[in-house]
Amino acid sequence: MPKLNSFDALNALRETLKKETFKPDTLRARVCCGTACTATGAHRIIDQFKKEAANTGLDLEIVKTGCQGICQKGPVLKIEPMNVFYQRTKPVNVPWIMSYSILGNMPYRQGLYRDNILSEPVPVMTDIPFYKKQKRIALRNNGKIDPCNIDHYIAVGGYSGLDKALSSMTPDEVLNEVDKANLRGRGGAGFPAGKKWKHTKSAPGRIKVVIANGDEGDPGAFMDRSIMEGDPHSLLEGMALCAYAINAQYGLIYVRHEYPLAVKNLGLAIKQAEEKGLLGKNILGTNFNFTVDIREGAGAFVCGESTALIASIEGERGFPRPRPPRLSEPGGGAWGYPTNLNNIETYACVPVIVENGSDYFLSIGTKTSPGTKVFALTGKVKNTGLVEVPMGITLREIIFDIGGGILGDKKFKAVQTGGPSGGCIPAEHLDLSVDFDSLASVGSMMGSGGMVVMDEENCMVDVAKFFLSFTQSESCGKCPPCRIGTYQMLDILKRITSGKGEEGDIERLEELGKKIVKGSLCGLGSSAPNPVLTTIRYFREEYEEHIKDKYCRAKVCSGLGLFRIEHDECFLCGLCKQACAFGAVRETRRSFFIDQDYCTKCKACYTACPIGAVKIEKHKRQGSAVRDMEAE
Repeated sequence: MPKLNSFDALNALRETLKKETFKPDTLRARVCCGTACTATGAHRIIDQFKKEAANTGLDLEIVKTGCQGICQKGPVLKIEPMNVFYQRTKPVNVPWIMSYSILGNMPYRQGLYRDNILSEPVPVMTDIPFYKKQKRIALRNNGKIDPCNIDHYIAVGGYSGLDKALSSMTPDEVLNEVDKANLRGRGGAGFPAGKKWKHTKSAPGRIKVVIANGDEGDPGAFMDRSIMEGDPHSLLEGMALCAYAINAQYGLIYVRHEYPLAVKNLGLAIKQAEEKGLLGKNILGTNFNFTVDIREGAGAFVCGESTALIASIEGERGFPRPRPPRLSEPGGGAWGYPTNLNNIETYACVPVIVENGSDYFLSIGTKTSPGTKVFALTGKVKNTGLVEVPMGITLREIIFDIGGGILGDKKFKAVQTGGPSGGCIPAEHLDLSVDFDSLASVGSMMGSGGMVVMDEENCMVDVAKFFLSFTQSESCGKCPPCRIGTYQMLDILKRITSGKGEEGDIERLEELGKKIVKGSLCGLGSSAPNPVLTTIRYFREEYEEHIKDKYCRAKVCSGLGLFRIEHDECFLCGLCKQACAFGAVRETRRSFFIDQDYCTKCKACYTACPIGAVKIEKHKRQGSAVRDMEAE
């Protein structure tokens, strides 16, 4: 692989690759090989395509792309030049796709996307509702290129931003362009990247370090993972531009060990970029030097916090450190050197800003939150997957227009944004603009981009317990407010969801949550109470029902409610009696009934009943029972 020693050499190579790579009339299958599609059989699809192409004598180009987004429908692929999109593809479908789309020049209807069985199939990807409102910047190359081929990245315009910066811009001009674009950190806090870069650059010292935070620990979140797996060169280019702007020489990518495909593709991308002369010494014939290495983390959630991440990189236990000094100051960064830390998505946006200018980036999104944001849309939504949308889009548009609405057309209840430390937003805020400031105003946050949708069958007290149990178990234990406070909050939630809640528990949760937020050392502790505080704020009546009525309206929590059998509905199958391990379900000659003295509220009878004849009702409060007796 010849080294590129000048800007002219890079531009000449790009022009050659544009002509030779992705020719418009070439028969081509772009198969998604992201983690989700790989798990559902993408490589079996590729093997079948190769077999069919050999049998028919066709010259078929197969491109193994990164995540194409709609993970719910995987494996997915695109056939060119017809530009037909196929979903849920199986090896048995491949001969039909070859016969129809490649030999017959018409779509194979059974493999096309459709909203439901009665709707017309949609052959073109951009016409599918999931993609219509998306705009891709960070994911601009996912689904287009082979992440293991640097020539593909260069052919679609890769390293043009670095070329422009090194050939016609000073480091300060690059830094000012990013600062003017108001690129806010996509890792959660939303701090402007330009201001962070300026602070690092102004720090004294000859050696500076650029670190990319790929420790994506939120359950169900895979935004950074998809960039590292599907377009690693966009990350490397963004890091190189940052290094040029702040006069840094060394770069590190911190990736959790559970991302083996990301580690593999990043390692290959670094090697290819070095061989091309786009990383290393005297990049493109200039005196700019920048080397990048990978550091694998052990998967601790707390290592997403900047100081804990630095400790992990240095080989120490991932404990947060008090600040100052900040990472950007001497003594605060990696091995004491001033360090700039951004997450993967933030760096992936930088080449677009430098190449197209800050005005282009500012034209997308809102005034205070420009650009786009990648979200992992999961939960009780019809179309789960990876979406990138302009800032300012509403929650309703993401959940119902892009996500297709709630599974089973059930009632929407809440959406949790910002990962396990985010807040739960109720239906009354569905038209809320999705940006850093709007989400913060309702008690939630952007976070790294997790978005979990919940319906009427979710118990919000149980949801709060689930997320708090995650953050509590991931707490490093260094500071008492987080270590002890989250444990105490979780203990109260466990009592409430098991029917042992007491008067005053809600107030105790609120008091503990506020003290943990105020007293914790790092972002994990200061945001851990968010799910509890927001669910109390918006769903307080559910907490009160659990405590006062011993009732869970979603019928999720065991140990709550009064169980009885509706005799008019029961058809005497006896499954409830078989399921009860405590002999609480009794049988008479013409019916079954539940003996409350023996019932442990384990829900076995409720779950076993095939027709829903077992009912769960509220216990009457003591005051209500007295009023009923007086009325009689």
